[in-house]
Amino acid sequence: MPRAVRRFVLLLLIAALLAACATSPTGRRQLMLVSEDSAIASSAQAYVQEVGKLKQEGKLSDDRALIKRVNDISGRLVAQAVEMRPDSADWKWSVAVIDDPETVNAWCMAGGRMAIYTGLIEQLEPSDDEIAQVMGHEIGHALANHTAEKMSVAMASSIGVLAVGIAADNKGAAMAGATAAAALAVTMPNSRAAETEADRIGIELAAKAGYDPDAAVTLWRKMNALPGGQPPQFLSTHPNPANREKALAALGPEMEPYYRADTARPSRPVQTVTALN
Repeated sequence: MPRAVRRFVLLLLIAALLAACATSPTGRRQLMLVSEDSAIASSAQAYVQEVGKLKQEGKLSDDRALIKRVNDISGRLVAQAVEMRPDSADWKWSVAVIDDPETVNAWCMAGGRMAIYTGLIEQLEPSDDEIAQVMGHEIGHALANHTAEKMSVAMASSIGVLAVGIAADNKGAAMAGATAAAALAVTMPNSRAAETEADRIGIELAAKAGYDPDAAVTLWRKMNALPGGQPPQFLSTHPNPANREKALAALGPEMEPYYRADTARPSRPVQTVTALN
């Protein structure tokens, strides 16, 4: 490829990356090559497939008391999520209760499709306040558009590989190096920033929904005390445990007025996906 053409293509790729920026609810700048609508559509399809598979395998819970507990907590959190981001009122909010005693996990896809595993309940024995911190954190990912951000990071990595290949007019080692550089320079910092951001949003949602912000710290201590000393899968990209615990504790006083406020704690309907429906 002629040098002038390579230079022009490189400039186009760089311009695309620089232009593809957005701002999260906490004011953090995000790389956004994929629209939120695209992320929601992809997540909806993935959720239907995953739930269908779980139902076929008999891995959706039929524990009525647990289902009601999760639904009640989720409904109060979603009400606050809609207050924070009014456009999320149009999302298809739902929560699957997955019967998997070995897995300590929870998640929320773009568009408000959530799941919590019975392993989290059985192994941590959390209070309602602690469950609210888990689910609030996961909802925070959705409100901050982290699914689209992760998809954008993956796309940016591909663009980086392409750019290096074009610049070097070579393949092999140069392209492998670009992949490693993209993962190190883009993926890890954004991943940690996104997790910290979800903590910040989640603890605020929970406090405004009437759940004790101090539970964020007690929950983390329970998680860190799990056998093996490793945090659950859904917290694997966080900074080290000591730093995270300090950060959560520091947020407590700021959130306390929301928690103590003498105000109604509204709830919004959340579809519960279980073995009973």
